[in-house]
Amino acid sequence: MDDTAIPAAEAPDGEREAAQKPEEPSLSAGEWLGRNLFSSAANSLLTVVFSLLVVLVVRGLLNFTFSEERTWRAVKTNMRFMFTHAYPQSQYVRIWVCVGAIAVLSGLSLGLLARTGRGISMKKLALNLMGTGAMIAMGIVLREPSAMVDAEGVALHRDGSEAAGTSFADWLDTNAFTVLGLLLLGNVALAVWFHIQGTYLRGGSEPRSAHGGLLLASVLVLIVQQYADGEVVRESFADAMSDRAWWWLAAAVLGGGGAAVWLGLGDARRRNTFVPAVHVFFAGAAVMVLSAWVYPWGHYGFLEGEFINEPGRTVAMTTKLPWTVMLALMVGAYQIGRTLRASTLGPKLRVPLNLLWVLTPFVLYWAVLRDPDLDWAHVLSTDFPMAVFFAAFGGLVMWFLAHPRIGEAGRVIAVVLVAVAVLNWVAAYFGWYPMLQKARISFLLLAVVAMLAHNFAGDRSQRIKLVGAWVATMAVFHWLVTLVNSPSTVDTPTDALIGGFGITLIVATFTLLLAFPMGVLLALARTSKLPIFRVLATAYIEVFRGVPLITILFFFTLIFNLFLPDNMTLVDIAGATIGFAMFSAAYLAENVRGGLQAVRRGQYEASDAVGFTTVQRTLFIVLPQALRVSIPPLVGQVIATFKETSLLAIVGIFDFLRIADKVISAQSEFLGVKREGLLFVSFIYWLFAYNMSKHSQRIEKRLGVGER
Repeated sequence: MDDTAIPAAEAPDGEREAAQKPEEPSLSAGEWLGRNLFSSAANSLLTVVFSLLVVLVVRGLLNFTFSEERTWRAVKTNMRFMFTHAYPQSQYVRIWVCVGAIAVLSGLSLGLLARTGRGISMKKLALNLMGTGAMIAMGIVLREPSAMVDAEGVALHRDGSEAAGTSFADWLDTNAFTVLGLLLLGNVALAVWFHIQGTYLRGGSEPRSAHGGLLLASVLVLIVQQYADGEVVRESFADAMSDRAWWWLAAAVLGGGGAAVWLGLGDARRRNTFVPAVHVFFAGAAVMVLSAWVYPWGHYGFLEGEFINEPGRTVAMTTKLPWTVMLALMVGAYQIGRTLRASTLGPKLRVPLNLLWVLTPFVLYWAVLRDPDLDWAHVLSTDFPMAVFFAAFGGLVMWFLAHPRIGEAGRVIAVVLVAVAVLNWVAAYFGWYPMLQKARISFLLLAVVAMLAHNFAGDRSQRIKLVGAWVATMAVFHWLVTLVNSPSTVDTPTDALIGGFGITLIVATFTLLLAFPMGVLLALARTSKLPIFRVLATAYIEVFRGVPLITILFFFTLIFNLFLPDNMTLVDIAGATIGFAMFSAAYLAENVRGGLQAVRRGQYEASDAVGFTTVQRTLFIVLPQALRVSIPPLVGQVIATFKETSLLAIVGIFDFLRIADKVISAQSEFLGVKREGLLFVSFIYWLFAYNMSKHSQRIEKRLGVGER
């Protein structure tokens, strides 16, 4: 065995790695190309055509992105506006507090909850480094030379009186597509001839070299042709390569580092030497933060009606210092998490940390961002006594109903509490007697928990845990409701507290927090044996799946208020979130239902054999297996929900897309500038969606989805 291999029995924290299929020995570059890209005439043809298409697409995207016609200063100047909209700059420390809280929770989760696996192999790391370096080098070459500008920064154009066709570049500019066509036909003919001669995988070096040379000539024609394209006067190829010396250095460092790792380690060591993935992540984040201190990205902004445009300096201290602190907080929290994981407290802190993740969005939005103006007289006279009453009364009810010998009396008490909860809502509708809304909700929560209490009956310690959970729930619930009912002290020029990408994240987060439990309940109801639940759940799912999302958003943001009493209104953000949640719940329900149907009948029979109740069987046996199977479609729905938040722009909310499309282009400094903002928005959406997809793949691999 290789010395660097980690035996399963010696894995950190006593965790045993799952048995995996042995890896095949690495192929040489020529063997890999022969087997995967040029194994037949058809594959050779597809490889050539696809390579040329990729070159064309990359060339077009690079030239579009970095063209002198692009006004990226509009995006840089409005960066804060695009992410938080009208949130006052004087209160911006609250934004950083929210980011810091997420950084700390992320670090704790990485250190406390993440399993210690093998990490990233040196083989994969070396390939990624070399691939990144090659992509940068290709981008440097494919990117057309920069346009020559005058003293005012305006691009120079060719004089119309210049003679055309006096240089090879002019001739190639005119005949490029003819040359490309001939080269493409030559590639195809050589690929077919090579296949007939049977040279692939048998060491035929000369035909491969000729074929590769012809393919390289095709790429070079594209490269040279782009330099003569257009009427703009551009710098020479040599000057362009010289101006991109820093990019060449980055490509050389990345590619050379990857090559050094690849050549310095043997095949076995490359595959069996691993680097923790979290260390790679922290290293990449550190490089990005360091670049803010040393690289002149430029200082841009919009302050007190004046545009700041200072391209020759580093970013502002108000940007690079907070991000440095955020990285330090995450790394510190990660180290604390690792320390706690090695102690006896580690297993006990996992559930509270997960609950903290669920609670954090509510606290950050309602307590930190809003900075509510609490009426302490009302809090002490009404809110606090009500919370104490429900915590104490509900705790006594839970203690009594969780007794293992309560029998039918417990069910009778639970039914009475349900009747009281229903009566409170009926009385509110007809106006029989006044009651605070949170009192009605508290009674409803107590009734629901009372109905389920007998499923968690046990000894004294189990009952104490149940009572403690209820008291904590009431404390958090009444505190949050008090914050929601208190006016905000943050003054913004619009009705919305925050906008831009901030509102996109808020709506997506609250949508998922509401839609997931709704979807699970709908899936359970649709698979229930009780016809009333099955029919209602089926009707809900089919109705919401059959109505376009934009229609639902218009209903909840514009029409729903017409059905509310005169003293009640639903703000646009709340209406949009409710619409998103109800729409997403229908699709999540179908995803979970597919997972429920994948649970074998033997699991039900085994749970009945050990005496589990229906609720216990569902919570502890059926749902965990169903959700594990449903991970791929569930993550797909999460990504779809995140991207669908771009529809907020249509219903009049200043989200990420609307600011990039409408607001920036209406500024006097950047009239009509839209493409840059839309491209930036697309990149951010792709970045988040891609990372969610990759994280889902890691979860699937860890849980063995589709393997066992």
